[in-house]
Amino acid sequence: MFSVITSNQEQTWRIGEMLGARLDAGDTVCLYGDLGAGKTSLSYGIAQGLDVETKYITSPTFAFVNEYQGRVPFYHIDLYRLKDAEELENIGFEQYLDSDGVTVVEWAERGEDEIPQECLSIYLSYVDEHSREIGFLAEGERYEKLLDDLKRTLETQTVEGTPGSPRISSF
Repeated sequence: MFSVITSNQEQTWRIGEMLGARLDAGDTVCLYGDLGAGKTSLSYGIAQGLDVETKYITSPTFAFVNEYQGRVPFYHIDLYRLKDAEELENIGFEQYLDSDGVTVVEWAERGEDEIPQECLSIYLSYVDEHSREIGFLAEGERYEKLLDDLKRTLETQTVEGTPGSPRISSF
């Protein structure tokens, strides 16, 4: 596990983009964090890394799921308004997991019983008006390798197009 502290929204986007470039069909990314912590900003970056054409990625709070086409399909799920497990069934939650695309789940704790054991969990927290801490936890060998690669890249490169560099901590 490691975490990164970003100093602006663009860094959050770029880290998401770096992550998205490493994701592939069947991958599940679970996002945790309070309102305003940066889950949708990170999702936007992931979409860019998946070569999603649209410039406007929105949180699917009211629709539960937004689908985008990119290098592989991008399924953006938001469980904030989830009332019960039956609603997960109604939106076809299980079919998105381990599918032909990358599934990103905001408010993943609300569907915890249905989340695959192997996934990438990301914890976002508010540091100040501009800064966020992004904690990465790999659950499964595939995600461990993916995070090792992402961490090495972050340690050796500045986040392109943004002032300053994110601060990385390992634990």
